[in-house]
Amino acid sequence: MKKYFLILAILVAYVQTNAQKKDYILTLKTSKGEAHMVLYDETPLHKANFLKLVKEHYYDSLLFHRVIEKFMIQGGDPTSKNAKSGARLGSGGSNLEKISFEFTPHRVHKKGALAAASNGNPEKMSNPVQFYIVQGKKLSDEEISKIEKTNNIKYTNKQRVDYVSIGGYPSLDNRYTVFGEVLDNFKLIDDIAAVKKDEFNRPLEDVKMIITAKKLRKKKITRLYRFQYEKKK
Repeated sequence: MKKYFLILAILVAYVQTNAQKKDYILTLKTSKGEAHMVLYDETPLHKANFLKLVKEHYYDSLLFHRVIEKFMIQGGDPTSKNAKSGARLGSGGSNLEKISFEFTPHRVHKKGALAAASNGNPEKMSNPVQFYIVQGKKLSDEEISKIEKTNNIKYTNKQRVDYVSIGGYPSLDNRYTVFGEVLDNFKLIDDIAAVKKDEFNRPLEDVKMIITAKKLRKKKITRLYRFQYEKKK
């Protein structure tokens, strides 16, 4: 355990040192199309871990194994690679060291949010390999206010606008770590969420993925994808 977290700490330091002017754009390629994603500087443990896995080609040929329309699409289970049709999936990675909870109120479960799966443990620690991308649904302002009270969180005007206009799943806020987001082609999320699935929410037709990383200047990422980095205080 100590060795794993030492390696992760070194990776975090490396990412932070090299994240002043440049960042990574991730390309998610699937059998349903592709989209681009960015990882948040505010969640350094999850960012370093996910980048490490992507660079090792860990996710190549894995499946989106759990798909629930108006909720999310989940993947990253290592046992999904070459899994037989109808096989139960979802437990992969549970034997690996979990990542500490890194919730930040600036990053919430709006549509397109990239978040870490968890088994509901009291510490809210994350499965180190499984992730989900939020589809969710549009909410009313009244619904958002109720969730604020339940989850002990206060949303900004921008976050409220996002939940009302593009949707999301705010009931997960302050419970799971959101560590990145999809930047374009939200239709890909909808297309994957709409596929036919079995009683365990596994798509009947495999939806495979490949994730790659490319470093760009942050200013270029903002220009190309309109992603706004949080300013350091």
